[in-house]
This record gives sequence, C-alpha cells and structure tokens, in this order.
Amino acid sequence: MNACGNKSQDSGIAEMEELPVPQNIKINNITCDSFKISWDMDPKSKERITHYFIDLNKKENKNSNKFKHKDVPTKLVAKAVPLPMTVRGHWFLSPRTEYTVAVQTASKQSDGDYAVSEWSEIIEFCTADYSPVHLTQLLEKAEVIAGRMLKFSLFYRNQHKEYFDKARVQQGNKMMPSVKDNSGSHGSPISGKLEGIFFSCNTEFNTGKAPQDSPYGRYRFEVQAEVLFNQKTNLYFGDLYCMYTAYHYVILVLAPSGSPGDEFCKQRLPQLNIADNKFLTCTEEDGRLVFHHAQDVILEVIYTDPLDLSLGTVAEISGHQLRSLSTVNAKKDPSCKICNISVGR
Repeated sequence: MNACGNKSQDSGIAEMEELPVPQNIKINNITCDSFKISWDMDPKSKERITHYFIDLNKKENKNSNKFKHKDVPTKLVAKAVPLPMTVRGHWFLSPRTEYTVAVQTASKQSDGDYAVSEWSEIIEFCTADYSPVHLTQLLEKAEVIAGRMLKFSLFYRNQHKEYFDKARVQQGNKMMPSVKDNSGSHGSPISGKLEGIFFSCNTEFNTGKAPQDSPYGRYRFEVQAEVLFNQKTNLYFGDLYCMYTAYHYVILVLAPSGSPGDEFCKQRLPQLNIADNKFLTCTEEDGRLVFHHAQDVILEVIYTDPLDLSLGTVAEISGHQLRSLSTVNAKKDPSCKICNISVGR
C-alpha cells in the first residue's frame, strides 16, 4: 500500500470549526468487494465527529489521484462508527482493481450543514481476486448450463508448427507450462498466476471426434485422455465466461496430485470429484478408464505439468484456422446474466 504525499482538493463545504484530519490510514481485510478502513485521530475530538466523508476512485493512471469533482468531494457520507469501519456495498467494487481512497471527518451542524476537516493523504490499495466462495457461485451457474455428457478419449492442443519445433529442439521434446493470460473473469485467481498448458477435449456430437477447425494453429498434438486425467490427477473448477456469444466457456484445471500446480489450486479453487461432476469425468468400467465431457459448454483444460511430445502425436489438421474464435486475453461480457455473479465482473 502506498501513501501519496499530495492532499486532495478542498471540499467547498465551510470549515466552521477545526476537526482532526485522519492520520495513518490503514486498509486491511481486503476482499474482491469490500475492505476495512481505520485511522488515527485525536481522542479529544472524537465526540464532535458525527460523520466520515470517504472518497474512493479507481486508479486510472499515475496522474489521476485528484478528485474529479471539486464541488462534490465525496462518494460516501457515513455515520461515525467505531473503527475499523467495513466498506461493503457502498460501491460496486471490482476485483483485482487498484483504487485510491481519502477521508475527512465531519460534524453535522444544527442547520444541516457540515463542518469538515481537511482531506487526509491519499492511500492506494488493490482489491483481491475472487475467493473460493465466489468461484463456487460461478461453478453452480456453470453446472446449470453444462448439458449432457459425451464420451471422449483424447485431449488435444492446436498450435503453430514453430511451437512444436521449439519444444523439440529447445525444450527437450517437452511442452512447458506458461502463465495463463487474462481471459475470462476479471477476478479469476488463476489469470496471470497459474502456469499450465491449455488443452481441449470437446468433440462434435455427430462424429464423436475433435473438430477439424481451430483458432490456434494448424498443427495438433493429441494424447490419450488417461495420460493427463486419472486417479493420480486432481480436478478443479477455474472459471465460467462468455465473449458476447450465446455459448459459454468453462475453465478446468488438471493438476497431478502433489504437484506445484495442485498446491496452488488447493488454496484457491473449488475441487471437483473426478468421477462425479457436470463437466469432465474419469470413471472405471470393466477395468478400464472411461471419459466424458459436457456437451453444452466449451471446456478449456489447463494441465499444470510439462508434457513430453513422445506421449502423443503431432499432425496437421485438415480444417481452417478460425482466428475469430480465439479466447486469448478475451474480455468477459459483464452484462451476461448467465455467467456473472453479484460481485465485480
């Protein structure tokens, strides 16, 4: 948290008597949609303080830490309560977003006017990612639209020829995990943090096979499903989103048990039963593993460990490269009622 030395603009409300300026502001207990704020004050003046004026702004850039409306200096007038004060619901706070906050103390006069202190220094803070509670809300929404389960046997990953050439020559014949981009929900705890390799598993309902078109490249690595998904793999729900389209994407994470990716997900994501969930299952029938995926959502599966190309095959697809369907850094539709929850975007 940074304290900026410059003061905010004067409020334009008459300063009838001197009130203490909030000092040493502290922001803690930060979630994706709330925070607690406290500060130091002269105890002798506390009984005169009836209200707090709090101004909260998104930090758009380095030069934006000034109030946009000099004559309307605050977005929240709160009755003076014991500190720390929880700020929740007064604004629609967005997750993983930088804000600036400043405070005045105020005393309501008999004529309805306020005597106010000077503004405090401006403090910067950043809201948190979605918690497991929020992700569970997304999970429940995704379960409603997942549809029936279809059998599949392969995971596949499309890329350009150069990607696979680099894996062979420079990476010991291995595809290496990379940091997930910022596609999907803005509050997703895996965006920009979790390392993995993206795979698909969706099949065409009429053929039972993977589609021949892809947005990501004309070369496809295919691997038997049991190589990535088995009883030694943990499965996590990562996200639900859409890109202003009728169809939705569900991000799942496959993490070998005990791996760094597994430890990361255990602390942040809802874990799914690999044999009984609405999206991706691995069950045993007659001594062999059988796999199913949800039909009505597009699954994006992140595998968190390096993977040797010798475990599968690479071949050129016969279809087209449909770049318009790429989800790289895709922005989620904030107005969709199906895939948004009540906090943030």
